[in-house]
Amino acid sequence: MKHLVLTGACALDTILTVPAYPPEDAKQRASSLQVRRGGNCPNTLEVLHHLFSPSDQANIKTHLISTLPAQTSPAIAKIHSSFGPGSTKINFSPCIHREGHTESVSSYIIRSLETGSRTVVNYNDLPEMTPDEFERILDTLLLSNSKEEEDSWWFHFEGRIPSTTLQCIHYIRTHLPPNTTTISVECEKPNREGLTSLAAEADVVFYSSSWAESRGYHNPEACLRGEAPSARASLMLCTWGASGAGMLTRRKLGGGSGAKELQEEDKYIHHSPATPKDGKPIKVVDTIGAGDTFIAGVLYASLSSSSLHMVDVSSSSSQKAKLAFAVELATKKVQDEGFAHLAAQQQQP
Repeated sequence: MKHLVLTGACALDTILTVPAYPPEDAKQRASSLQVRRGGNCPNTLEVLHHLFSPSDQANIKTHLISTLPAQTSPAIAKIHSSFGPGSTKINFSPCIHREGHTESVSSYIIRSLETGSRTVVNYNDLPEMTPDEFERILDTLLLSNSKEEEDSWWFHFEGRIPSTTLQCIHYIRTHLPPNTTTISVECEKPNREGLTSLAAEADVVFYSSSWAESRGYHNPEACLRGEAPSARASLMLCTWGASGAGMLTRRKLGGGSGAKELQEEDKYIHHSPATPKDGKPIKVVDTIGAGDTFIAGVLYASLSSSSLHMVDVSSSSSQKAKLAFAVELATKKVQDEGFAHLAAQQQQP
């Protein structure tokens, strides 16, 4: 059995679509309003369950670790139902319910039709997960799931509280064998202290363009090559909006671990979104969750392959196919609302 454990915030998003972003202290009528479940890891989970085949559903068990309001609050029913038919395949039991709290994390998103930008204001009154809580959750997961030799675990972290996430990673490293465990993290929010420390401990790292630009990088390759010396990751990825995404695969030579030695085997790959057959520009409708969709594409390509425990960096053609699949999946996502239309994208890289 393959286990995928995603840890991150789960929110209810209120999305206001406006003709143009309003100036300060102005009044403007929105053209539409939507309320839907959000959060990086829940979005990624939803996309994955749209993509999974019946065989995948039988062989890959997904778990969500998120801080939520009280079990009896109305928000819980909304969150569970928001995953659609895939909700029955997701293990929500590791989620942490805060008694006395009735509201989930809330995001208020202003989406501009003029520029396609989205401005997000978050509100969170829920106490964050602690390292002790994560340790208890992991212990329970390991006890309640078989420990057969073929079982593999992939842990993905949003990286909300880097100091907490780092302790969670260290706990995983000391309780699970490295040859059956993969850890991936997101470096998304600009100027969030501690993300570089997470990248240094992860096997797979996802960088956002906003984070890269805040570090002075002007393209994905510059970001990945610039961060490579301080990261242990065998796979590093950086998204860049309409320009696609880049991937850096890495493999050690011999028994050393120096940055120079690793650099000798670094290989950079870039993929840009495909141009539609009619030659017309891609029409962007909804960018909310595009990065989460890209991550889902990479996880899907890795989980559905024969080996989960580490991404195969020996095959450049395999890695190129994974990157292309993830970019094209994210490109398809931005051309329609939400994620449901991605169910048709069941094509193994």
